Amino acid sequence: MKESFWGVFVVMLGVAGIIFIFLFQNLTNTDEHNSQLLKEVTEAAMWDSFDYASYRSTGEIRINREKFVENFIRRYAESASMSREYNIKFYDINEKPPKVSIRVSSGVIGSNGMSGETMNFDLSDRINAILEVPY
Repeated sequence: MKESFWGVFVVMLGVAGIIFIFLFQNLTNTDEHNSQLLKEVTEAAMWDSFDYASYRSTGEIRINREKFVENFIRRYAESASMSREYNIKFYDINEKPPKVSIRVSSGVIGSNGMSGETMNFDLSDRINAILEVPY
């Protein structure tokens, strides 16, 4: 009888370990994906909103604020996971010199399959980006 309890203990410990590893991996992959996505989408949206007419006429480097917000939201929505809610906040957008400050928060819901508990995590990434143009 004592040996069977040890067997049940080892099996339950293994199941708990697998659940912990799955939850930790899900959180880590989500955070890494969101931070890379934020970096790449910010750079691409800045290049899309680059004001070429102003650059040709006066030689000054600037971006269009409305175009940047539109392009950023469109690109982020195309690549983000549809199973999560995202909260995007634009803190600072300077047209000249091109500088943006953005914070993206995403809620991650993890569930424990055995007990039915759900755990909510708030992951947020922040970026301050400056557009550098080679002369």
